[in-house]
Amino acid sequence: MNDEFEVSESQFQSLFDFKAFLFRALGYWKLYILFIGIGVFIVYQQNIRKQQSYRLSTQISIEEESNPLFTSTTSLTFNWGGVSGKVQTMMTSLGSRSIHEKVVDNLQFYVSYLKQARFRKDDIYKQAPFRIKLIPNTNQILNVPVKIVFIDKNLYELTFNFESNVVKTQNFTTKEKLNLDVPVQELKMEFTLGEPVILPYFNGTIELADKRIANIGDEYFIQFSDFDAVVANYNNRLAIDNPRNSAILNLSMVDVNKGKIVDYLNETVQVLSEDQLNRKNQFVTNTINFIDAQLERVKSQLTLNADSLNNYREQNKIYNLDGESAIVNSKLTNLELEKDNMNRKLAYYASLKTYLETSNSFTDVPAPSISGIDDGNILSNIGKINQLSVQKSKYESTVRKDALIFDDLNRQIEGIKTVLLENISSATNGIKREMQSINSKIVEAESEIRRLPKAQQKLLSIRRQYALSEQTYNVFLAKRGEADIIKSASVSDVLIIDTAKDTGAIPIDLKLSSRYLFAVIGGLLIPLLLAFLLTFFDNKIHSPQVLENQSKIPLLGVVGKSSLESNLIVHLKPKSVVAESFRGIRSSLQYMYSKRDLNSSKTVVLTSSVSGEGKTFCSINIATVFALSGKKTVLVGLDLRKPKIFGDFEVKNDKGAVNYLIGQKSLEEIVQQTNVPNLDVITSGPIPPNPSELLIGEKTDALMAELKETYDFIVLDTPPIGLVADAFELLKYTDATIYVVRQDYTEKGMLNLINDKYDKGEVKNLSFIYNCYDQKGKYGYGYGYGYGYGYGYGHYANGYHEEDGAKKGWLSKLKGMIKVS
Repeated sequence: MNDEFEVSESQFQSLFDFKAFLFRALGYWKLYILFIGIGVFIVYQQNIRKQQSYRLSTQISIEEESNPLFTSTTSLTFNWGGVSGKVQTMMTSLGSRSIHEKVVDNLQFYVSYLKQARFRKDDIYKQAPFRIKLIPNTNQILNVPVKIVFIDKNLYELTFNFESNVVKTQNFTTKEKLNLDVPVQELKMEFTLGEPVILPYFNGTIELADKRIANIGDEYFIQFSDFDAVVANYNNRLAIDNPRNSAILNLSMVDVNKGKIVDYLNETVQVLSEDQLNRKNQFVTNTINFIDAQLERVKSQLTLNADSLNNYREQNKIYNLDGESAIVNSKLTNLELEKDNMNRKLAYYASLKTYLETSNSFTDVPAPSISGIDDGNILSNIGKINQLSVQKSKYESTVRKDALIFDDLNRQIEGIKTVLLENISSATNGIKREMQSINSKIVEAESEIRRLPKAQQKLLSIRRQYALSEQTYNVFLAKRGEADIIKSASVSDVLIIDTAKDTGAIPIDLKLSSRYLFAVIGGLLIPLLLAFLLTFFDNKIHSPQVLENQSKIPLLGVVGKSSLESNLIVHLKPKSVVAESFRGIRSSLQYMYSKRDLNSSKTVVLTSSVSGEGKTFCSINIATVFALSGKKTVLVGLDLRKPKIFGDFEVKNDKGAVNYLIGQKSLEEIVQQTNVPNLDVITSGPIPPNPSELLIGEKTDALMAELKETYDFIVLDTPPIGLVADAFELLKYTDATIYVVRQDYTEKGMLNLINDKYDKGEVKNLSFIYNCYDQKGKYGYGYGYGYGYGYGYGHYANGYHEEDGAKKGWLSKLKGMIKVS
């Protein structure tokens, strides 16, 4: 288990080098400065362009207020017809579209008063010295600022800048929208204050606000916004908080203009209170409407009966009844009044029964007491069903139709309706029995009247009809007065604790210091993220330690960067640290030879993965250090495809190893002396069409045999092993094989081929040279070894890449900082 964990951890470390990430991140200090500067600049620009926001609030309490005039002797019992004061209902109402439509309409918040600031048009609301009174049922242009410039104390100029030939308008009376065709141009018109402006797309009167004056030359803007969009905006911005599920509601809003917040919150509470009171008074309002209709009907009947009575008296000269007639008439009148009262009850019950059986809403039922209903069960159940129906009606405008609350309310309403129908049936049967008794008494009274003279009988009949109408009218009139008193005494369940008020509110936006802190953090995160990504996806070798982790092949030595344009660093600067590193490599090679008892000529082959890793540079200087030790040395250029070594020694490449291999020249003819004592060089010569075939021929065996007879050390500069197979053909001649790896250039995957060959034993006596080591390079962290090598700095011209010595500009340096070499 531990072994598996160690393998997994090692693989992870090979994928991501934390030390490399750290030093790469530290090396990006210029990027930190750059991005922090950009972030601070962006924040500064945002700060000077952004209009600060404020938050204000108001606090209300939801109370179950009862009418102080509801007593046990009140004949109109409306108290059970009000809306329940549940907090959740109020919260739902505050989130409804209808409430906000009323508020926006009342405040005309679809009209904005703007003033041009440095970077934006600020909403100045009541700070504007003028107001516009819209002409009802007219169209106003939407989302186009209308410029107003005051020319003098009574004259102003309107400017319309139409950027499109079609503009959208809205009628804020009907809320209908209309597209109008306009010319694409800037239109300017002059008007007098108070003069109606009537245009297809602008209709209203601009007047100065109370006690305000407009300075000549002042510029303002009026902008109309889509009504529905404004309503949705304010609806979304109203925050409702119910602390600890109490009866308290905290309403708050955020806006750039404190005056708008104050007005909107206070108007919202006012509209909520009025709406709640109207719903609470809905039952009594329905009753008053019913009474008014009955009064109108009875009043007409009373007038007709009075006219009939007067006309009959004048025509028959009968003005008074005798004592017996008056007694009989009074008795019959009382009986008919009682019968009329019962008929009114029966009519109410019949109407109520039909209403219950055919209606889905029960909010329009008038008070039963209007018809003289005094049955306690019916009064209570009508109150309950009306209350539930009002509550359901309230929810229908604020809650989804499929909410569970509706199922519960419907079940309660159906249950009460069933009980009510049974109560109505029972009460109706009782009244009908009483009606039979009264009818019998009326028949007896009428029989007594029939014994009177015909003229008096007619007069009695007319007087009874008049008295009946008058009595009914008086009853309804009394009920109407009582209903008005109760309605006027009803109070809202919404109690305002604290109105919204600007008491010196401060901006709620992030403080400048905090925003700059985020800018600094963002400026640091971007280079860190860049460093992480580059490190994670970087597959190049950046230190000798990484090389040792990637391969079992031993590391022979580490060579630093050369400061010379020439590859002859050991010859031209023998005291440099780079020259010392090659002397250390020479000592290591001699130690290897002594362990193997090689006293004859020694052969060294240098190869690499690809071009540009410094193979030729290392070949030249290894050959040089052997020659400077007094050993006769030859450097053979066997990279037949890309000959290179002749340029540094200033010799010609017109003849070389190719000429020998094809039989044109002898060894003495291709060997060229150099300025380095004891060092000869054999260049590759003309580029052949078949380099691989030449290297595997018998002439190569002959060449190596002759060289071993003549020289103490033979250094072979071969092609890259990762590109062609030529180097493998030469390994059979070598006593030591050196594989060159260059810092920040050689990729880890390039070592797979040579590692496989080494593991299989196909390549022996193989070692690495870590080339171009730079302690202050890409990552900046050092690497210590016990070899005693020195490290140089600067650049060197490698065998396959030409270096540009021109000075780099700042853009090139920036690219170089983030480039994965």
